[in-house]
Amino acid sequence: MGKDVIVACDFPTKEDVLNFLDLFTDEKPFVKIGMELFYGAGPEIVREIKKRGHKIFLDLKLHDIPNTVKKSMAVLSKLDVDMTNLHAAGTVDMMKAAIEGLTRPDGTRPILIAVTQLTSTSQERMEKDLLINEPIDKVVMHYAKNAAEAGLDGVVCSPLEAEKVHATCGKEFITVTPGVRFADGDKGDQVRVMTPEQAKIIGSDYIVVGRPITAADDPVAAYRRCVKEFID
Repeated sequence: MGKDVIVACDFPTKEDVLNFLDLFTDEKPFVKIGMELFYGAGPEIVREIKKRGHKIFLDLKLHDIPNTVKKSMAVLSKLDVDMTNLHAAGTVDMMKAAIEGLTRPDGTRPILIAVTQLTSTSQERMEKDLLINEPIDKVVMHYAKNAAEAGLDGVVCSPLEAEKVHATCGKEFITVTPGVRFADGDKGDQVRVMTPEQAKIIGSDYIVVGRPITAADDPVAAYRRCVKEFID
């Protein structure tokens, strides 16, 4: 499986994201559309960006009862996205229902990955706010194994956990890792972070990079730097 850099286009409006993508004349970055943009611009923004030739990771992190998630995934599968996700905390049954809903009549479906623990979650926050007292590493691996058991393609995890996820669930099990920052950049609100080069070394399959690219003085140069450090 090839590696790729996914650009988190966390913009509030259609105009903002299209103006950003207009900067790229030679590349067609893999784009993450999250809640802010999807809720602000609606499904049509997915169709518009897809028409421009970009791969799309639709990052809505579904988490509900199995039947609701199944029906929602059936709707999302019609948008022709390349990847989407849900929360592994929703249980194995919910994840199995999601695959059933996401699979089209011809048997094809987007890549489906599960969120284990958000990269903004620390051990202290997990214990205090979620009443989960196991070590965060153990929790992440347990959620990853549940996702594999349910038939998902991989997980969203911290780059610090990607190597162990592969060891636990197999090399073909995809790791999509946010929390990536340049060595000379700001960590923002992420707690568990790593540079693109470090993520490459430990075996991340995809890295998700937002503000280090979207808020850069030269976003195209920042994207190319990220690709060079992670892929080249």
